[in-house]
Amino acid sequence: MDTQTILANVLSPAALFFALGFFAVLVHSDLELPYPLPKFFSTYLLISIGYTGGEKLAHAGLTTEVTWTILAAMAMAVIIPFYTFFFLRRILSVYDAAAMAATYGSISIVTFVIGTEFLNREHVEFGGHMVAVMSLMESPAVIMGIMLVRMFAPRVGGDETGPGLKAILHESFFNGTVLLLIGSLIIGVITGRTAGEGLRPFMSGIFKGIVLLFLLDVGMLAAKKAGKLVEVGPKLVAFGILAPLANAALGIGLAYAMGMGKGDALLFTLLCASSSYIVVPAAMRQAVPEANPGLFELLSLSVTFPLNISVGIPLYYGVISRLWA
Repeated sequence: MDTQTILANVLSPAALFFALGFFAVLVHSDLELPYPLPKFFSTYLLISIGYTGGEKLAHAGLTTEVTWTILAAMAMAVIIPFYTFFFLRRILSVYDAAAMAATYGSISIVTFVIGTEFLNREHVEFGGHMVAVMSLMESPAVIMGIMLVRMFAPRVGGDETGPGLKAILHESFFNGTVLLLIGSLIIGVITGRTAGEGLRPFMSGIFKGIVLLFLLDVGMLAAKKAGKLVEVGPKLVAFGILAPLANAALGIGLAYAMGMGKGDALLFTLLCASSSYIVVPAAMRQAVPEANPGLFELLSLSVTFPLNISVGIPLYYGVISRLWA
C-alpha cells in the first residue's frame, strides 16, 4: 500500500471537509447548515448519481458481466447481514443484532461517491453500471434484517409482532431514498442518450461542490454522535473497525474471482465494506421498533464511515492493485 496514496486521500477535499465539520462541533462553534439544505444536498446527490449511472448504463448496455455483478452484489447484501448477525448476537439483543446486521449489509452512498472521486484522481476507469449495483443493495439488506428478527426473536404467546410482509417489502423497495435513486437511474437509461449532454452542467458540473457541503454536514453529525462511543463499549467499537475490513476482503476476493476491472473492483469492495447511516436505520426504526437506532447509526457514522473514507479506500485499492498485477 502506497503511503503517498493514503496521505493524498486523507488530505483530499472530501476528507478535509468532513474533518472540518467534525472539528466545528468539538470546539463548540456556532457553524451550522439550516435544516432544508442537508435535505436538498442528499436529494441532489441521489438524482445526480442515479441519472449519471443510468446514462452510462444506457451507453454500455446490460451485458452478461453487468448482470453477474448485480447478482453478486445482491448476494453479498444477504450474506453479510446473515453472518454478521450471529457474531453480534453474542453481545447484543436479537433486535439490535438484526438491525446492526442490516445496516452493515447495506451501503453508504457517500462512501461510494468518494470512491469514484478517488478513482478519477488515479485515472482509473469504472463502469456506470456500478450505480445500478449500488442501488440494488439497499433493499435485500433490510429484508434480511427483518427476516432475522422473525426467525430468532422470542415470541410472546405465539403472536407475530411488527409489520407484515407487505409493509416490509413496501418500506424496502419504496423508501424515499431507494425510490429516488432507482427512479433517477431508470430515467437516465431512458433519456441519457438524448438529454444527457444538456443536463451535464447540473448533473456533473456542481456535483463535487455539493458533495463537499454534504460532507461538512455529515462531519458535524458524526461529531455530535461520537461522544456516545464510550457508552457502547470497546467490543462494538472494534466491530465498527473490523467489520468493514472483513467485508472488504470478501468483496475483493469475489471481484477477483469474477474478473472485474480495478475500478469496478474497488467500488464493489466499497459497497461490501460500507454501512448505511441513512436508508437502513430509517427503515429499521419502523420495522423493528424494539431496536436501539442510536446504536447502529452511531457505529456506522462515527466509526466505519470515517475509517473507509480516510484509510479504507487507499488500503483496498492497494490490495486490489497488487492482486490484479
